[in-house]
Amino acid sequence: MVRASLIANLEKKGVVLSEDEKALVLTSFETVYLKKREYLLEEGEVCDFEVFVVSGCCKAYFIDDRGQDHIIYFAVEDWWLADLESYHLGTPTRYYIQALEDSEILRIPKIVKEPLYEKIPALERIYRLTLQQECVALQRRINNKLSMDAAMEYDDFCNRYPSLVQRLTNIQIASYLGISQEFLSKIRRRNKD
Repeated sequence: MVRASLIANLEKKGVVLSEDEKALVLTSFETVYLKKREYLLEEGEVCDFEVFVVSGCCKAYFIDDRGQDHIIYFAVEDWWLADLESYHLGTPTRYYIQALEDSEILRIPKIVKEPLYEKIPALERIYRLTLQQECVALQRRINNKLSMDAAMEYDDFCNRYPSLVQRLTNIQIASYLGISQEFLSKIRRRNKD
């Protein structure tokens, strides 16, 4: 059941796998259970894996010189998660990836994933499509930061990710938007009026 969600995600992106290919993909991933607040990755480590979130919610964030958290993104069911810079360049990460809820993930090490592309070339297409989606989301986020005020950004976040709004605390949403929790509370009060 757990691993079936991974295959469904791949097939949803238009790749049809034979039974042998499905078996190969599934044996390439390891199941990892994270407790709420447990870390998958910490600053200074190299992110040599990618994960698929089966259940739960995780955040990727960094801490600035003043000790302030800045959430870069969230990942929930059916989403992929990694620090792409560290993964592709082999450099130490500046990020933390932490479970916000008890989470079940499927992790694939880079040394396993790369040879898998040679055996199943269709997976490279999946990876390209996933990267495209991530680029679009990041570009949208940058555009929002440059062209919207905080209230507009919050409204956009709520419209794009309504289920996330229900699962996250005000502190987490405020950190993602780059505003204080108090300012987010003012925005929410204004929206209720």
